[in-house]
Amino acid sequence: MVKILVVDDEPYIRMLMEDTLEMLQSQQVEILSASDGQTALEIVRKQQPNMVFLDVMMPKMNGFSVCQTIKRDWQMNEIYVCMVTAKGESYDRQRGKEVGADKYITKPFNPSEMLTLAQTVLGLNDIV
Repeated sequence: MVKILVVDDEPYIRMLMEDTLEMLQSQQVEILSASDGQTALEIVRKQQPNMVFLDVMMPKMNGFSVCQTIKRDWQMNEIYVCMVTAKGESYDRQRGKEVGADKYITKPFNPSEMLTLAQTVLGLNDIV
């Protein structure tokens, strides 16, 4: 089963992302979620999701550190990490690239673009 992990400390943002990606469940996609970086890493280690939508500013461990742990420390390069954050300055984007993020999206984000990205990255059929 394909797995997507949604990580954001803001419950409403996390719910919006989960609701958006929920349409993929008909294609055997499981949606996992975490509200902080530390919990996200525990889920990544145990569940090994195919894709992670990751906020930057979170308690316990920020998204840059989480991404670096996944991509550099654990060398789980097969996991597609998309940073989804309000930190949109060029140096923030550069930092995302440095820690191994595959994509960097700024908030507010377009839910349909998020859905399309997930479908493309995971090789799923378009939902009509």
